[in-house]
Amino acid sequence: MIPDSDTLNPEAEPAPAPVEPRDSMEFDVVIVGGGPAGLSAAIRLRQLATEQDFELTVCVVEKGSEIGAHILSGAVLDPIALDELIPDWRSQDAPMGEPVTNNQHWFLTKGGKWSMPHFTLPAMMHNDGCYTLSLGNLTRWLGTQAEQLGVEIFPGFAAAEVLYNDNGAVRGIATGDLGVNSDGTPSANFEPGVELLAKYTFFAEGVRGSLSQQVMARFGLRDGAQPQTHGIGIKELWDIDPEKHSPGLVIHTQGWPLTDTVGGGFIYHQENHQLAIGFIVALDYQNPYLSPFEEMQRFKTHPAIRPMLEGGRRVSYGARAINEGGLQSIPKLVFPGGALIGCSAGFVNVPRIKGSHNAMKSGMLAADAAFEALKQGGQGGDELGNYPAAFKTSWAYKELHRARNARPALTKFGGFLGTLYSGLDLWLNALGLGFLFPWTFGHHDDHAALVKAANHLKIEYPKPDGKITFDKLSSVYLSNTNHTENQPCHLTLKNATVPTGVNLALYDGPEARFCPAGVYEFVEDNGAPRLQINAQNCVHCKTCDIKDATQNITWITPEGGGGPNYPNM
Repeated sequence: MIPDSDTLNPEAEPAPAPVEPRDSMEFDVVIVGGGPAGLSAAIRLRQLATEQDFELTVCVVEKGSEIGAHILSGAVLDPIALDELIPDWRSQDAPMGEPVTNNQHWFLTKGGKWSMPHFTLPAMMHNDGCYTLSLGNLTRWLGTQAEQLGVEIFPGFAAAEVLYNDNGAVRGIATGDLGVNSDGTPSANFEPGVELLAKYTFFAEGVRGSLSQQVMARFGLRDGAQPQTHGIGIKELWDIDPEKHSPGLVIHTQGWPLTDTVGGGFIYHQENHQLAIGFIVALDYQNPYLSPFEEMQRFKTHPAIRPMLEGGRRVSYGARAINEGGLQSIPKLVFPGGALIGCSAGFVNVPRIKGSHNAMKSGMLAADAAFEALKQGGQGGDELGNYPAAFKTSWAYKELHRARNARPALTKFGGFLGTLYSGLDLWLNALGLGFLFPWTFGHHDDHAALVKAANHLKIEYPKPDGKITFDKLSSVYLSNTNHTENQPCHLTLKNATVPTGVNLALYDGPEARFCPAGVYEFVEDNGAPRLQINAQNCVHCKTCDIKDATQNITWITPEGGGGPNYPNM
C-alpha cells in the first residue's frame, strides 16, 4: 500500500538548525549556481553597473569544487546569446570548440540505419553557425569573465537553505554547514554555513534544483503550468583514432535500441580527436525494467556506431537529467525577492537538443530587470515583473513557442507518428503557418508513468565487454565523483518502508536501474531485502528525485565541493 500524500510530500522543506551563529554577507544580487545562466546574469549585471557607473555587488555561489565541475551537456551551442552578452568573444579566445560542418539525422534499426536528407529537416533543426564544444570549459571561461568584471564567485559552497524576511520574501540563502557527521552532529572540523543576503536572489541551480523546488512550492510558481517532464542524458567522451575523426560532424539518432519509449543518441566529433557520444531516455517511460545506462551501452554496439569507437579510449563519463517540458512547463519566473533562471525553470528546446542559449538569455533578462529595479532605488523583496514580460517578447520565447508541441507529440502519438507530426508542425512554423496548429499539448508527471513490474517482461542486457561497453562503477570512476566521508546522506527517504514495501514489491526495485551511477541497490539483511544507498557514487543527475514512482526520494545538496568533477564535458 502506498503511504498517504502527506508522507510522500515531495516539497517538504528541510529545516537545518545550525549549532553556531552564522556569519552573513550582503550583496545586491546573489546567484545560486555557476552555470551558463547564472554566470550570464552575473556578467550582465556588472556590465550594466560599469556602463552606467552604478555601485552594485554580485555574488555567485557554486556547489561544485570549481566553476564547470558539475557542467555536463552534449554540447552543440547556438552562440546567439553569447553574441549579445560578449560580442567580442571571438577575439577573447572563448573555448568554442569546432564549428558544425556536417549535420546528420539517423533513424536506426537493430542492424542498419537510414539518414534523413538534410534539406528535409525543419530549419530549427539545422546547426548552421553552431559549435560543438565542452560546455564545462565554456562555463569556466565565463567564470573568468565574470570575475574580471568584479563578480564574487564562491565555488565549493552548496546553497542549502532559502532565507526569508519578515514579510515572507526571499532574503538570500545560507550555505551548508561543513564538517557534519553522518548522524547530524558536528565533528571536530565543523564550520557553520554562511548567510548570503541579497535584495534579489536568482536560482540557477539547473534541472530539479533542490532550493528551486522549495521556492516553487512556497510561492505556487507551478500553478497553471504543465508538469515538467524530463529525460536523462548519459554521456561519454572518447579519444578516437584520428583517421576516424571528422571535426564538426554532428549526428543525432532515433529508433534502436528503444522500442516503446522516447529517446535517441548523439555523436559529436569535437576538437583534439575527441568524440562525445551520448544517449537520452525520456523519463516518462513505463517499463520498470528499463535501464537508461544499459540502453546507452547497447547504443554503442550498433554496426554504424561501434566502428567509430574501436581502437579508441573512453576518457570521461557523466549523466544529467534534462528538462523536456518546453514552454508550457515553465513556471512563473518571479517571486517576492527573486527569480528562476536557466534550467531551474526549464528552457530546453527538445527538437534542437539544446537549451544553453535560452538559459543564458533568461539570465540576461533577469539581470536587466533587477538592475533597473535597483537603479530606481528598489530595496528588494518585490517581484521583478519586467523579467517575465521581457521573456515573452524575446527570441527565446518565440523559439520555444514554435517547438512547444514537438516533445509531447512523441508521447501522445508514439515515436513514428509523433516524429511525423512534430516535423509537420515545425515546418509550418518555419513557413509562417504555425497558426494552423494553434493548440498546445500537455504533459504528465514522469514518475506517474511507471507501470507495475507484473505487466512487463525483464529486459536482458548483455554483459559489458570492457572495450566498447562498460559497467556503472567503472563509469562513475571516470566522472571523478567524490563526497566527503561520514557526512549525512543527501539522498533522503520520506518513508523508510517504501523502497521494499512498495517499490520492490510492485515495481521490482527500479531504483537499481534508473540510477546511472549504482547508488541504489537492494541487498539481503538477515534474510530480508533492504535498500542500500551508496551516496558516494552520486553524480548529481537528479533522476531518482524525478523518477521514483512514490516520490519517496528527495535529493538535497551534499557538502559543498562534492559530486563529480567533469573534465572537458
